[in-house]
Order: sequence, then structure tokens, then C-alpha cells
Amino acid sequence: MRRPVAIVTALVLFGEAVGIVLINAVLATVAENQNMSLAGLDPDAMSAGTWVMGGVSGLLLVLCGLTALITGIRDRAPGRVGRIVLIGCAVVHGVLGAVTVGLVGWAAFAFMMVVLALLVLTLLSYGPETRPQAQRPELTPTAP
Repeated sequence: MRRPVAIVTALVLFGEAVGIVLINAVLATVAENQNMSLAGLDPDAMSAGTWVMGGVSGLLLVLCGLTALITGIRDRAPGRVGRIVLIGCAVVHGVLGAVTVGLVGWAAFAFMMVVLALLVLTLLSYGPETRPQAQRPELTPTAP
């Protein structure tokens, strides 16, 4: 069960990366087409910042997706860096979910919580395995 969860998590993160880049592309185009400044900011600077934010967010989501995909394909727990990447992604989804409910609505909140649940389930299913000491081959006494 843990392998399909990790692969589904990766696919959802890849889809989210595409969605974030597309949303930021629309926002950058709107900011570029307006000829007004917001609190004295140049519209070109706002457009460039939106493009950069979309690209960086998309790349980070792809990194999280690749980590989950590699975890699912190998069917092994991610290493220390991979675990940190997935935990960071889960924390960001939790915080953004809390912000999203007020700004966008309950549907976006539900999506963020589903992604958060997939990330947490992936992390927990590939957690440290606890085995009794008698079953561990390296700790089993051998005959002389």
C-alpha cells in the first residue's frame, strides 16, 4: 500500500507544480498588461517577480514530487535530505491551507489538506521500521 501512496503523492505534486506555474503566468501577464503601480512598484518588476515566484515554486514542487516518486519506485524510505524535503513540503501545505481557506475558499483548503494527508501518509508509511531484536540478523547470536 505504501508504494502506490508515494507514487500518487508524486503525481499530485507534479500536477500542482504545473498549476502553480500556470496561475503565476496568468498573474504575471495581468500585472504586465496593467499600466498602474501598486504602492509605487513598477509593473514590470511585479511581473518579473511573479514569473520568478512561479518558477521557483514549480521547481520546489517538482523536487518534492521527485523525492516521493523515487521513494515509491525504490520502495525504500527516503534519506535524511529527502525526508527533510517532504517534511518541509508538508509544513508549507499546512500553512498555505490555513491561509487559503480565508482567501480562496473551502475547495482550495480541501485540496491542500488532501496533499498534506498524502505527504504525511508517505512519510509515516516509510518511517523507521521497528523489529524485535531477536529478528535482526546483525544482533542474532551465532554459534562458534
